[in-house]
Amino acid sequence: MPPGASLLGVDFTSAPSRRKPITVARGLRRGDTLVLHGVAGLPDFAAFEALLAQPGPWLGGFDFPFGLPRPFVDAHALGGTPAEVAAALALRCGSRLGFRALVDAWGNMRPPGQRLIHRRCDTAEPGVSSSSPLQTRYVPVGFMYYEGLPRLLAAGLTLPRQQAGDPQRVALEAYPGLLAFEVLGRRSYKNTDDDERRAARVDLVQALKSGRARLGLALALEPAVEAALIDDPSGDRLDAVLCLMQAAWASARPGFGVPVDVDPVEGWITSAGAPR
Repeated sequence: MPPGASLLGVDFTSAPSRRKPITVARGLRRGDTLVLHGVAGLPDFAAFEALLAQPGPWLGGFDFPFGLPRPFVDAHALGGTPAEVAAALALRCGSRLGFRALVDAWGNMRPPGQRLIHRRCDTAEPGVSSSSPLQTRYVPVGFMYYEGLPRLLAAGLTLPRQQAGDPQRVALEAYPGLLAFEVLGRRSYKNTDDDERRAARVDLVQALKSGRARLGLALALEPAVEAALIDDPSGDRLDAVLCLMQAAWASARPGFGVPVDVDPVEGWITSAGAPR
């Protein structure tokens, strides 16, 4: 991206509301420093679509899958590009519950342990694995794919190695768990405000500020914004910042850090497998 391009980090939800919004962190890269400008919530999909339509240049890291496992795609003859797959699912499923039914029917025909399969990028980082994009319960990552990716495609964004679009508006798949695991290991930092998880949020923010994460970037932010990250028990604000960090790293990498051999129907998680 050109110097001065805006950066976004988006913690997505498949059912946004004022109580549980889509959370967006905004910032700017200055050399090896990521300057965090602020974090805000989008209460509905209309606000999210307006965000995607904003003129560039900008680069965003979005916390939802940009693809599905190749065996699932091939078994249902969904197509060879993200747009073909999304269009086929829209016709075949009609809704995210229809998508769940399609996944369940396929999974029920497979041996135990081979139902919620992963993409190559989901397990590319040693020690940590993201949820399967076929998971539609508990953490409904599949619903996030179903609601998120078609909106990126409809907005005409560029998805590197997957979909050509507006070169001034670029979207990358992010996963905050990669950076969080590197700093905290298995310690949880969200969903409650007990002392242990609050301490984990403090440790994670301090690590980002000092540049101790492997992406080689130090986070700069105002004290009030830092306090808001730590005081948020959901962890959504911190997750958005972690996605922003991944977008900032990718902004200076050839091909935005996406491997040249990526499967376009699976996509790639930003910074997965990158050298430490």
